[in-house]
Amino acid sequence: MRVVIQRVKEAKVTVDGKITGEIGSGLMILLGVHQTDTKKEADWLTEKISKLRIFPDADGKMNISGLDAGADFLVVSQFTLYGDAQKGNRPSFIESAQPGLAEPLYEYFCEKLEQLSGKKTQKGIFGAMMDVHLINDGPVTILLDSPRS
Repeated sequence: MRVVIQRVKEAKVTVDGKITGEIGSGLMILLGVHQTDTKKEADWLTEKISKLRIFPDADGKMNISGLDAGADFLVVSQFTLYGDAQKGNRPSFIESAQPGLAEPLYEYFCEKLEQLSGKKTQKGIFGAMMDVHLINDGPVTILLDSPRS
């Protein structure tokens, strides 16, 4: 799995003009599922993300985790994170998981994050054309790949 994590002041996702997920201060997570991913990768990433110390402490240093900061989480499926544009000008997405694998792992990832945080994980709609609005905080953007099984 691959994620782009953005610390935000606020973020929301809309589909056809309707808000599907919305948060205040927290983490906006774009989640890409690889064709070989399993729950093991989702478990590793949710643990890592929840404990990632990227919120400022009293001295302004990134030293507080999302859990300790009481952060909200918004997760958006993003198959294009596995786009490969090394050759040619049109990205190839063959490494991205097919929807039959990706959607259940996306849902599992969101549930796991919810269990760890004790807060409802906000979401986009899997496979939909979404408009993502956010105010990046910092800006702080972290890229993470789960280890391969």
